[in-house]
Amino acid sequence: MHNSASSSAKEKGIAIRFLENGLGTEGTMGKMVIQILAVVAEAERERILERTNDGRVVAMASGVRFGRKPHPATASSLTLIQQGLSFKAVSEKTGISRPTYFRLKRRLFTVENKGVLSAM
Repeated sequence: MHNSASSSAKEKGIAIRFLENGLGTEGTMGKMVIQILAVVAEAERERILERTNDGRVVAMASGVRFGRKPHPATASSLTLIQQGLSFKAVSEKTGISRPTYFRLKRRLFTVENKGVLSAM
């Protein structure tokens, strides 16, 4: 026995009737109409995905870079962080935020210790 949250519309006695052409979801023909619409929707979704992926491949081949653009001060900030400068010093020179400073510092730590971690 199903609870009301997982019951289907049919079990609840819900049907749709299109007034212009008299089609509906009641009975065998109605069930067939719903199945046909579901198949058409699924096929259209597949076509959309194919076109999107084809466009992505073409864009990548032409040199388009996806994702967020790097912060202009990232390269200089990384250099300053490697030199051991504090957040305040790096921020004053490059204008990066506190979260960016610590994200870059964590990235440097991960890269520097990658060989140590992979050997464990």
